[in-house]
Amino acid sequence: MTRNHPHPAHHAHAEDTHDDHKQHAHSHHDHPDAQGHHGHHSHHSHHDHSDAQGHHGHHGHHHAPPSEFSALLLALTLTLGFAGVEAVGGVMSGSLALISDAGHMLSDGLALGMAAFAAQLAQRPPSDKHSYGLVRSEVLAAAFNALLMLAVVIGIAVESVSRLLHPTPVQGGTVMVIATIGLLVNIATALVLARAGDGLNIRAAMIHVIGDLLGSVAAILAGAIIWYTGWLPADPILSLLVVASILTSTIRLLMESIHVLMEGVPRNIDLQIVGRGMASIKDVMGVHDLHIWTLASGKLALSAHIEIASLALWPQVLQKLKKHLQAEYRIDHITLQPESQLAMPSLREGQTHIPIQPI
Repeated sequence: MTRNHPHPAHHAHAEDTHDDHKQHAHSHHDHPDAQGHHGHHSHHSHHDHSDAQGHHGHHGHHHAPPSEFSALLLALTLTLGFAGVEAVGGVMSGSLALISDAGHMLSDGLALGMAAFAAQLAQRPPSDKHSYGLVRSEVLAAAFNALLMLAVVIGIAVESVSRLLHPTPVQGGTVMVIATIGLLVNIATALVLARAGDGLNIRAAMIHVIGDLLGSVAAILAGAIIWYTGWLPADPILSLLVVASILTSTIRLLMESIHVLMEGVPRNIDLQIVGRGMASIKDVMGVHDLHIWTLASGKLALSAHIEIASLALWPQVLQKLKKHLQAEYRIDHITLQPESQLAMPSLREGQTHIPIQPI
């Protein structure tokens, strides 16, 4: 199997049952992909067009669930509403902790707003300028929100250390009351988001909400300790514990978002195993230039060159490959190019070609 091209170009699709596309099987043409690169298949004259849905199916199945936007909008409303309550409570009680948390929730509101905007963008249909649509917007929003959360974590850590060195008086009773209300609001917000799926966009928003939820729990405990014992370091110490609890998940989400943006192979898929499975299909002589990447959460794409003895076998081979990839890996955008072994000597000029033999 060969990875000669750094980016999976917009390959010719592997099947088309419409008469007006049959002529493409005997013509030379390159296609710019979603990133602006030119297809690397112009060296071969046989291109068939399809994906898992048939005729140009990538124009109709990348829409975000309708519930995602509404869930994020509701979460945004709850978060901003309570941020206002918390800010007023902080001013009235003289609690810097509550005022700081109100600022934290405002940043969460920004994150949720960004996620909601990305969910709307992801529903836009493909166009001549964006052939895959804007489904990647949710991945960009997830990366932005992870970076924002890291900034919040650093800010809380710095403030906590400062308060350990210079304790600030806090009205424990007021803090407990407002933090309890905040806990209820955050639980409601988390439940709303939990029903909206588990895409990167929702997960990024959920990390912010979970951070707020844990912060509310810490504030309740800190308020109780200060109320009953007067021990002021309880507040910054518990804040540091909250920071530690959300740091790992934030970094993990950021790394996953970067992996998708770099078009890495999905972490739950082994490229070699997929290639050998494809090569094991009857009449497949070899597989090369195999690429698998993520378009958006739950939307995988695959492209490859398939070597067969004769192009007359392609319709049957294509159906078997599509059925295998959909059943085993749930890949819904499949782009395959058949190559007759009669053409392989010229195809291999200047290339390092290691075909995957049938197993």
